[in-house]
Amino acid sequence: MSSKSKKLNSSEIAAFEAKRDIGAEILQSLKDMKAGKGKVVVSSATEAREATGLSQSQFANLLGVSVRTLQGWEQGRKQPSGAARTLLAVARTNPKAVLAVSAR
Repeated sequence: MSSKSKKLNSSEIAAFEAKRDIGAEILQSLKDMKAGKGKVVVSSATEAREATGLSQSQFANLLGVSVRTLQGWEQGRKQPSGAARTLLAVARTNPKAVLAVSAR
């Protein structure tokens, strides 16, 4: 939380939520996406896996991690370690090298 942000107490949260129109917010979001105003963020782990053409389970096996760990990286819930980040960078920039190693 930034220093400019103020934590809301429970009554302030309730007042904020009472004013919201979730349906209207969803419809506006759909309109924005159709108009091209949305932005899709793809993780470096997803880019690396897609560059190799492997499935999540195949790529996780290649990296020596669980599918759940890979999914966490792809969804941004977890961050890969330094070594894993380096391997993902290699896979993104030179997927053939990673695939060659996995073929052994």
